[in-house]
Order: sequence, then structure tokens, then C-alpha cells
Amino acid sequence: MKRMSWTVDRVLPYLLLVGGAIGVMLAMALTVEKISLLENPQAILSCDINPIISCGSVINTPQASALGVPNTLIGIIGFSAVATIGAALLAGARFKRWFWRGLQVGVTFGVIAVTWLQYQSIYVIGALCPFCMAVWTVMIPIFLYTTLYNLQNSMFQIWRVPDRAITWVRRNHLGILIMWYLVIVAAILERFWDYWSTLL
Repeated sequence: MKRMSWTVDRVLPYLLLVGGAIGVMLAMALTVEKISLLENPQAILSCDINPIISCGSVINTPQASALGVPNTLIGIIGFSAVATIGAALLAGARFKRWFWRGLQVGVTFGVIAVTWLQYQSIYVIGALCPFCMAVWTVMIPIFLYTTLYNLQNSMFQIWRVPDRAITWVRRNHLGILIMWYLVIVAAILERFWDYWSTLL
């Protein structure tokens, strides 16, 4: 039997569907926690583990509603759209170039937003929300592989990416993803090392 090779075209629909569904569930969980705090500001949330890993310390900050509405509501809408696109692709849908460009704009906004929230959470707020970190974990591969798909399929005509660069990204996509995660982990370890060291 012929072995099926990995291709971004084959994997992306599943990634969008599963990643989008996970993102929706996480955003909904955060929304429930936010409602709990609105009802009882003294409530201890299910994701309040210690002084550093605490949703409550993050949810009530201005950064949690950066665009004037709770980030969780934007997440529910955005991840629902991503999951729907993934399901449509698995069902055989084919989208025009403009649609893929629109998706690229959306996932780029998403990854910029989570990167900003990572900085705010780690260096400004000084607390880590477990559900938020799970959203970061999901958003990064959605952006990476959507971008790789669009590059491979020449969805961008405004600027030309050298084939050599696309080939390098395709061959090293897993390394790029792991390195991206390691940078975040290193930032968290360095920022909160005084606390982590007390647990050793």
C-alpha cells in the first residue's frame, strides 16, 4: 500500500476544523469565567491555580477588552469562522483567491493579537491565563499553515515570494513551529523565574 505523504493541502482542512473548534471552546470557557467574575468579583475561577497562573488576574484587565468588547467574543466569532472553513474544505468546497486572501488577513490579525496579548500578559500584567495560553497554542499553527498554503498555491500576486524560500519553509515548518513555542516558553521562564525557583 502506498504511503500517504504529508502535504499542507491535505492537513490544513483538519487543522482549521479542529483548531477552530478548540478555539471556540476555549473562548466560551473564558466567557463563562468572565460572567462568573461579573456576578461575584470575589469568585475564585477554575483556572486560578496560583499567583502567576491565574485567569482572574487577566480577565479583568483593559487588555482583555482591547477593542472595546471582550476578546473572548471576538475569539468565538473568529474561531467559529475558521472551524466552518475547515469543515467546508473537508466537504469538498473550493474557494477563490480573494477568499484565501481574506482568511490570511484574519489569521494574521489573530496571530498579531495573541502576540500582543502574550507580551501584555508576561511583561505588563504579570500573570498567565491557562485558557489564554491554550488559545496562543492553537492560533500559531493556524496562522503558520494557512500562510504556507497560500504561499504554495500562489494566492498572493501583490508580491512574489522566491520558490527557494517557500521550499525552505515547507521543509522546516515543524522546526519553525517548535522554535516559536520555545521562544514563548523561554520568555515565561525568564520573566517568572523568581517564582518558579521557589517551587524547586
